[in-house]
Order: sequence, then structure tokens, then C-alpha cells
Amino acid sequence: MEVCYQLPVLPLDRPVPKHVLSRRGAISFSSSSSLFGAPDPRQLSQRRGAISYDSSDQTALYIRMLGDVRVRSQVGFEPERRSSHPYLCIDFRNLHTRLGCGSASVSSAPERRVRRLLSFQRYLHSSRLLRGIPQQIPLHILDEDYTGQARCMLEKVDNWNFDIFLFDRLTNGNSLITLTFHLLNQYGLVELFQLDMVKLWRFLVMIQEDYHSSNPYHNAIHAADVTQAMYCYMREPKLAKSLTSRDILLGLLAAATHDLDHPGVNQAFLIKADHYLATLYRHTSVLENHHWKSAVGLLRETGLFSHLPADDGLSMERELGSLILATDISRQNQYLTRFRTYLEQENLCLTNANHRHFVLQMALKCADICNPCRPWELSKKWSEKVTQEFFQQGDNEKKHKLEVSPLCDRETNTVSKIQIGFMSYVAEPLFAEWARFSDTRLSQTMLGHMGLNKASWGAIQQEQTSVSEEAEPNSNGIGADEAAAQRDDNNSTTAGGTSSKEIPQGSRES
Repeated sequence: MEVCYQLPVLPLDRPVPKHVLSRRGAISFSSSSSLFGAPDPRQLSQRRGAISYDSSDQTALYIRMLGDVRVRSQVGFEPERRSSHPYLCIDFRNLHTRLGCGSASVSSAPERRVRRLLSFQRYLHSSRLLRGIPQQIPLHILDEDYTGQARCMLEKVDNWNFDIFLFDRLTNGNSLITLTFHLLNQYGLVELFQLDMVKLWRFLVMIQEDYHSSNPYHNAIHAADVTQAMYCYMREPKLAKSLTSRDILLGLLAAATHDLDHPGVNQAFLIKADHYLATLYRHTSVLENHHWKSAVGLLRETGLFSHLPADDGLSMERELGSLILATDISRQNQYLTRFRTYLEQENLCLTNANHRHFVLQMALKCADICNPCRPWELSKKWSEKVTQEFFQQGDNEKKHKLEVSPLCDRETNTVSKIQIGFMSYVAEPLFAEWARFSDTRLSQTMLGHMGLNKASWGAIQQEQTSVSEEAEPNSNGIGADEAAAQRDDNNSTTAGGTSSKEIPQGSRES
């Protein structure tokens, strides 16, 4: 009998891979440290069930057969193509399409004509939720080893060291849905606002679907990470005793949707490519406006607020947009100056609805760029992902013969260089002011992590610089001894005169 340490995960909210369809069984150990270190699933024998053992006495805890999962192919769960596509030549304007047409598995399903502005993601793959296919199987079929550990993590969701990457694996890629739903329930917002559970779940699933999984950084995991950070900020004493339930609902929804349908490139790229979104929003907060309008589109499509008075629904949509638009990094100084003025004059009154809304805007801005304030292991992973996305944009710009955006040229930039500049000019000023506003243990922890992370990146940059300097003489055919002698000669030559120093890399960014 074959033993493996990875359980068969058969989620219903995405197509079942072919290698899972061929499985017949699995044995897992609930406390194994190798839970995610499994061999290639394609090498496993055919399986259809799961047997879990307790590692203490090796007794079977439960045996569950999952049945013939091939019935999924009969109810319309055909594989989706989620690969990245060039969209320079794609017109994302109002589309009049029939979703589900051309698929043999859903030919019998009633046709639905959808007339709306489809997102980037929905243009590339039709949403299953709009096909009118009845849900015949529960949404999640996860082994208790996964759901149990995910529940344990949610008990510590207010911990700043929360590992969103691990949580995403435990929820089988549904971290944004699971986390947002849990937080809304924890605050009692579902009952308070009488939100329809089916509409809410559909809304959260559609949010997660509209994030591009092909983006290294701006994806659903980033949205879940920002939502968790926003929750931590709203629990700070000053905010916890002042925010209303409406504020909390808007804060969580804004965090979950703040980068909705992000194309993986910045505003400058869309303007240079003459994309229709740049024209639509007049080259001003292009992406943020698109995120907001996409979120409003999902709210109206699902009817999540349809039971509220019309004026209340419109007001919440406007406030949601105001929060999302605040994440525009190009307007950083504008918000920071206003925040400093409030703090210096000491006239920030949280009983005032406008002041509370402004503080929520600042909290969301902090949550959006809080990666440098996380522990080193998490911060380093996020830094590598955002740099990878920058470099992919630079490659696309070179491919289409566009001017390469700053920080996007992999030949002249490094992760350490980008991170040091970002912390110095963007993150540190913002979080220093936030610490003035909310001088708590969390604020000091964030500043401490950022200082350590900046020092770590500085050490890495120094090491990379020394290695490149050693490699440069060798590449020119000069030996190490000759290079050292040449450096000594140069130093003695410039000792009495004015030495020409290189501009530090961090200063060059400014």
C-alpha cells in the first residue's frame, strides 16, 4: 500500500485536475511535518478516497469514500485556461456574449445573454456561476487535516505574524473567500446587515475569481493579506472603540476588492499602450478607478445590497470607492500631508464620520504596502513576488518597443535595490505617521520589522555589489592581484584631489 503525505483535495469551486480524477485512495498522517512535501501527484496510484491516521497510535480516525468524481464532467466542470495572455490587442469594452456556448458539456443548459462590462479575467474565461448550472455537490471537499489547521489559523487571525501563504495552501487557494467570510461573521455583520448568505458567498467567490492568479503579486493572496492587515489595524484601541459597523463592513470589503481585476501592470504601462482604460479614466488613478468600478459591478450583479434602501446602497458604493482610490501610490504625499496636519494640530476627532473615513483610508494605505513591516520570511517572499511582476512588465515593454518603466528593467535593478528605495521613500514616512497616530505595540513591531528588513536587504545589496566588483576585472581579463594593484593606484591618485564618488543606488531612484 502506498503511503503519501498529501491528501487528495477535490474543491468544487474549480475544475478537477486529470491526475486527481485517476486517484483511488490516500493515507495521511495528521501531525506530519511533511504535509506539503508530497511527491508528484501524477506518480501516485489511482485513488478515490481518503484514510486519515492519528500518528500517536496509528488507529484509523475515519475512512471516507468520495464516490466517482467523473460525474463532474457531466455537470459542466470543464477545465479552464488561466494562463496569462497579452492584452494589448484585446478590446475589453462592453461585450455581448453568451457564456457557456460551444461547450458540449453545457449544451443542454439554458442560454443566458449577459450584457455587462466584463473584466479582464472574465473575458479570458467564462464564470461558471453565470451558466445556470445547478450546484449538485458541496462547495468544498477537503480533508479534516486541512480544514482543521485552517480553523486553528483563523483563531489567531489578529496575529501580525499570520502566514497568508500557509493559510492559502490549507484552504486550497481559497484564502480570500475563507478569511473575508470569517471576519464578516466574527463581527456579526452578516446578521446585522441581513446579508443573504447565498449572495454573499457568490460575491466573495466572484471577487476571488476576478483576481488574476497569473500575477505574481497582485492576486487573491495579496488581497487576503491586505484584508488580514486591515483587520489588525481596525482592532487597534483608537479604532476599535470608534468605528461603526458600517465602517468595519466597508473597510473589509475595500481591502478585499482594492486590487480587483488588476492586470499585473501599472498605470504608466496602460497609458503608454494607449489602453482604453487610460482614456476612460483620463489618465487619473486608472487602476484604482477600475478596481472600484469592478467591485461595484459585482455588488450589483450579486444584489448583495439590493435589500437596503437605494440611497444607502449608493452611499456605500461611493464610500467604497473613496477607500479604494486612496490606495493610489501617486497620491501618497497628498494623504500623508493631510494626516500630518491632523496630528500636529491634534484635531482628529473620531466621533466625526469624515475623520473616521479618512483614518480608514490611511489604514487601507498602510495595509496595502505593509509587506516591508512583516517578519523577514514573509516580507522577503512578497518582495521577490512584486519584483518579479515589475520585471515581467519591463519585459513586455521591451517586447512592444515601449519605454521601460522605472524599477522594471531586470538588467539595471535588483530586489534589494528596489526594496531599500521603497522603504526609504514610501513605507517609512507612512508608518512613522501611523505610529504617531496609534502608538501601540503593533506599530512598534511593524517599525522594528521594517528596520531589520531594510538592514537585511542592505547586507544583501552590499554582498551583490562586492561580488559584481570582483567579477568585473576578471571579465576584462585582469587578474585579481592586478585588479587590487590598480585599485591601490587609483586610490593614491585621488587621495590629494577630489574623488568622484558613485551616486548611491537608493539616491538614484529618487
